[in-house]
Amino acid sequence: MCIVCFVKALVHVFKIYLTASYTYNFRSWPVDFRWDDVQAAGGSRSTYGALTCAAAAAGVWLLQGAALGGDTPGRPMRGSRSQAQCLLQQIRELPVQLASYALAHSLGRWLVYPGSMFLMTRALLPLLQQGQERLVERYRGQRAKLVACDGNEIDTMFMDRRQHPGSSGLGLRLVICCEGNAGFYEMGCLWAPLEAGYSVLGWNHPGFGGSTGAPYPQHDANAMDVVVKYALHRLHFSPAHVVVYGWSIGGFTATWATMTYPELGALVLDATFDDLVPLAVKVMPHSWKGLVVRTVREHFNLNVAEQLCRYPGPVLLLRRTQDDVVSTSGYLRPLPSGDVEGNRGNELLLRLLQHRYPAVMAREGLAIVTRWLRAGNLAQEAAFYARYRVNDDWCLELLRSYRASCEDAQEDEEAWGPHGLPFPWLVGQGLSSRRRRQLALFLARKHLKNVEATHCSPLEPQDFQLPWRL
Repeated sequence: MCIVCFVKALVHVFKIYLTASYTYNFRSWPVDFRWDDVQAAGGSRSTYGALTCAAAAAGVWLLQGAALGGDTPGRPMRGSRSQAQCLLQQIRELPVQLASYALAHSLGRWLVYPGSMFLMTRALLPLLQQGQERLVERYRGQRAKLVACDGNEIDTMFMDRRQHPGSSGLGLRLVICCEGNAGFYEMGCLWAPLEAGYSVLGWNHPGFGGSTGAPYPQHDANAMDVVVKYALHRLHFSPAHVVVYGWSIGGFTATWATMTYPELGALVLDATFDDLVPLAVKVMPHSWKGLVVRTVREHFNLNVAEQLCRYPGPVLLLRRTQDDVVSTSGYLRPLPSGDVEGNRGNELLLRLLQHRYPAVMAREGLAIVTRWLRAGNLAQEAAFYARYRVNDDWCLELLRSYRASCEDAQEDEEAWGPHGLPFPWLVGQGLSSRRRRQLALFLARKHLKNVEATHCSPLEPQDFQLPWRL
């Protein structure tokens, strides 16, 4: 009996040592995959291949056209101004630029990404160790170190279900999980798809957990780039079987990935916003508004909606009805139960539908979807939907016939893209106001699902679903 106890104690000590090694010795962990291993393997399966060495220093491509208001109406074009005027303007803006830089690299970064603070990591260390131990022991998690093009080391964990995919074959799909601003894969959003039966790849933002660097948008995108390449070229998942799941601020890297790799299979955004500026202005003093807007645009331009509209594949938005974090309502007061009117996910849905179905979302369509978004619970949503007598079969037939007619008229199949007929679709032209309202409500309900939960509540496995496909 003493021998059995000794063996159990030895196993327990080994588990503790293994978990501790995961945390403290990750810096000396060998590199499992680099951003340029795609070229070394003989080319990329994706249309967005590995960066050249010369481009690696600048990082991956980001959307920055409207970041600083360079194309705003009323501002003279740069070519129309003399060099002296440009120099004078730069001198005038220098104090504001310095203040913006100081804010972004101190208080701003801690507010946007509190999980990167050393004290928070130390406080959460026991929970992170427990999460790692559970992933390794129960789900046979495989930890790996990836190196992004900027040199940052990215801490990842992969749970492979392909050998036992389940009766529905969910394990054949890989869900890449993008955590929130205080989330770690050890205790973050990956648990919902993992417990639902999918293969899962989690990773930590730069500066989070075992990942090095700092979580600025460029570094985050660089990290996401190597994670996607790792999934495609080392784990050997086909792009069509890869689902990107972003929770909260993870919606930025999730939409960046699907914008850059449009052949990826699907996108799920949970408790995500359209743009960081309204949320930042909400929590900062009103007198700081100008500085806050400039700082966000220059250093934290998380333009989720703009990136989302550049992905042509299936999308599902999960809106949490008790979410007061991504809501511009309830400033300095608790958010009333069911108050979803200020949820920034509403703007995300409207931007998406207006881009994909502009004819449907004109006038009556936009107005009816805006009213439908005010439904604060599932019962109100269903009642509103039933009041307008939406015929789902008619809507499906209309969309399918439009797609078929466009594909018949377009002989070049390569122009369709990885997900078929590209957006925007002009379906809905010539419909009556009543029919346009019904089609708009049908599309809104297919792209957004309400979840009765707060922002930080763990998502239930049954609430994680793949997006609707026509």
